[in-house]
Amino acid sequence: MNLKEELEQYEPFNEQEEKDREVILKWLAMDPDTLYTRANTAAHLTASAWVVNPAKTKVLMAYHNIYDSWAWLGGHADGNEDLLQVAMKEVREESGIREVRPLSESVFSIEALCVDGHVKKGEYVSSHIHLNITYLLEADPEQPLHHKADENKAAAWFDLEEVYEKSSEPWFTEHIYRKLNEKLIKRYGRKI
Repeated sequence: MNLKEELEQYEPFNEQEEKDREVILKWLAMDPDTLYTRANTAAHLTASAWVVNPAKTKVLMAYHNIYDSWAWLGGHADGNEDLLQVAMKEVREESGIREVRPLSESVFSIEALCVDGHVKKGEYVSSHIHLNITYLLEADPEQPLHHKADENKAAAWFDLEEVYEKSSEPWFTEHIYRKLNEKLIKRYGRKI
């Protein structure tokens, strides 16, 4: 099943996902060829991961340089249409985790995210939209961690409720990370 078909069948968790699904589907209908690359400078596909430990009590995050905040892991598709593989690759690169597995190959969450203009690797990147697909992954927290110096300062595991304290991005904390934890709890019956 391709991404468009999967998103058409996807059941939004809340209004944010409902509206963002509409946005992503419109972009897929308008410009399916360049969305998987950064050639479309207005909007492109990204994949993120909500990485949890086997007990579903901890989340793996990285301290991102650009946003100066603890955040989820993920990155650009850069031509790869297998967004689950993109999410897993980004987790390995950004955290040093070698063994990570999907709890499901289905989309866990969707987001259309505004990215402010910024400088990356000495070059200005204009404001744009990340049409983001999130996957729920699992990893053993005993694995050694390292950071990717050009992207983040550290990687660490946090209790589910700590995520809200560690992130310095209020909108992400309230609308994305809280949603991801709620979906995790709903699916696996854990309580914070």
